[in-house]
Amino acid sequence: MFADRAKIIIRSGKGGDGHVSFRRELYVAAGGPDGGDGGRGGDVIFEVDKGQNTLGEYRHKRKFRAQDGESGGKRRCHGKDGEDIILKVPEGTVILDAESRKVIADMSGDNVRQTVLRGGRGGKGNMNYATATMQVPKYAQPGQPAQELEVLLELKVIADVGLVGFPNVGKSTFLSRVTNAQPKIANYHFTTLQPNLGVVDTENGGFVIADIPGLIEGASEGAGLGHEFLRHIERTRVMIHIVDAASTEGRNPIEDIYKINKELEAYNPMIASRPMIIAANKIDCIYEDDSKEKDPVELLREEFEPRGIQVYPISAVTGKGLRELLLQVKNMLDQCPLEEIHFQQEFFPEEMLIRENLPYTVEKEENDPSIYIVEGPKIEKMLGYTNLDSEKGFAFFQKFLKESGILEELEKAGIQEGDTVRMYGFDFDYFK
Repeated sequence: MFADRAKIIIRSGKGGDGHVSFRRELYVAAGGPDGGDGGRGGDVIFEVDKGQNTLGEYRHKRKFRAQDGESGGKRRCHGKDGEDIILKVPEGTVILDAESRKVIADMSGDNVRQTVLRGGRGGKGNMNYATATMQVPKYAQPGQPAQELEVLLELKVIADVGLVGFPNVGKSTFLSRVTNAQPKIANYHFTTLQPNLGVVDTENGGFVIADIPGLIEGASEGAGLGHEFLRHIERTRVMIHIVDAASTEGRNPIEDIYKINKELEAYNPMIASRPMIIAANKIDCIYEDDSKEKDPVELLREEFEPRGIQVYPISAVTGKGLRELLLQVKNMLDQCPLEEIHFQQEFFPEEMLIRENLPYTVEKEENDPSIYIVEGPKIEKMLGYTNLDSEKGFAFFQKFLKESGILEELEKAGIQEGDTVRMYGFDFDYFK
């Protein structure tokens, strides 16, 4: 079965605890502290696997966890870092926070590997706490706890062009005729059960086309199966709307177009605004008779071409009109922006820490009043989980400082531009 959605629980590794021990050797009466640091917990990493095209691997297993870091040992032994867990997903997978449905990562384009949850930092052993006044420290730092999050994986296929239309209008036949795809074709009155992708080669270049399973009225509200696949047209740049121009099943093609456009608008207005072309299919079934009714293709043109939507008569069965249609689609793609449609990160797993009501302190350095020291479990946890090397991670850390009230506390303490903020081994220059 085609799987394009999965809900899973991911958990990073807990940091190993620091160790409390003292040097014990022959002829050494009072050895100093020698407890080692704990190892860092493993990260949860998502990676694109171009050999996968569904999320089937995540249908039968829901929980995935990285390895915990090992505790430190005596004789200054550092605990082993926990192993990362790497979850492979097909290109085009979007990772969402299951509760808020905000985007955590879009695994497409250049983003082929992303750390979603970072493992907890290992705790410091008691060897780090020896001072002139405390030569026998009997405590060590515990490792940072693991992070756990329920995420929703959604596959949004990577295609330049999307085929839309009611069931049984000839989309699968059209795709099989113009691409190397081999969809199942029959007189289905429901719909194709999975998106089909194919590559079109034309005289002026190629493109990827996706047959989006047939929509019905109310699809955007959950009716039928169509709503399950609307996500697959979110990345497409051009839409081909296929209609049964011959009305072989008694449907009105003009009404069908308006109904489908209404569903697209209700689901995502951005999709409805994309360039569209109408393929008036099954012209081989239109027969001239003595009636004075207008040619259905002409009726379509009169209705939609004044709105800037071109109508191309085709027969997916005989191949008539397909070349002209595909060349026009390629021209439309060439005129569209080339940038890929990428979903920006909206949710940072570190946000869970902002909600925790943990204490912190803001103090001036005794020997240098231009240095401000910020400490507390909330700060330590945030620094342990945030990737400050990435632009987005650093921007989020700045947001954390503001929303937690830390910047306001620094200003109350008299901080000036150019002063230094010191947090657990990190120094930052303060600028408004």
